[in-house]
Amino acid sequence: MRPQSIELFEKVYLGSIALGLVNTAFSWGALTASLKTVGDGAMTMGPGVMVGSIVMGLIISLLLWFFIARRASNVAKWIFVVITAIGVFGVLSSLANPLASKGLTMIGGMIATALQVFAAWLLFKPDAAAWLESKGANGPGDPNTFD
Repeated sequence: MRPQSIELFEKVYLGSIALGLVNTAFSWGALTASLKTVGDGAMTMGPGVMVGSIVMGLIISLLLWFFIARRASNVAKWIFVVITAIGVFGVLSSLANPLASKGLTMIGGMIATALQVFAAWLLFKPDAAAWLESKGANGPGDPNTFD
């Protein structure tokens, strides 16, 4: 049986992924326009590369969710924590960058990052930490209760 913190982690993390996808959809025009040209007008990458990057990011996020919430992987937990820390740094540097998109895109990114930070914090709660350390063998409930 999975602990309550892991179940909440799952909901919060999947919510942050969904919000990130919605945020990407709303900012699609600005993202593709900023990637197409560089200072001299040379084309850098097209929408296909952008879609591929989004799909790869989604696959990595879903794999992390699966290995943390379903397979009790401590390694995946630490990979998620490192990626979340990098995301926090990215949001903070975007705030200081005058060329970064602002408005709803920035707010959506900040909320998604805050959800990821909350999800990472949940992984360090005592019930989640014990469950992850035991590779999912120890849960808050006794599996023999109804035997």
